[in-house]
Amino acid sequence: MTSSSSSGAALHDRLAVLSRTVAAVAGGYGLTALCTIVAARYLPMAPADAVMTATMLSFAIFTCAVIWVFAARSAWRAWAGLAAPALLLALAAWGGSMLA
Repeated sequence: MTSSSSSGAALHDRLAVLSRTVAAVAGGYGLTALCTIVAARYLPMAPADAVMTATMLSFAIFTCAVIWVFAARSAWRAWAGLAAPALLLALAAWGGSMLA
């Protein structure tokens, strides 16, 4: 039989892994989408080429986001490491739409 403290620790670890998994999938997707939007808008090339380049870069960005989430010290740092650049990219995307 396991003690209640070890089962509590196991639950905490499982929730941390679940949080990181959600961060990797949902947060990584959100960050990647924002990077793609901003890159497609601001790359200095023809619009079709900018969209294609941004879309191809999105695969590398998503991969880096997933690696970051599971390399961070804690789930909080993983979420913060995705949220901070996502906020900046959202502001850049919103600011670009305001100028157009």
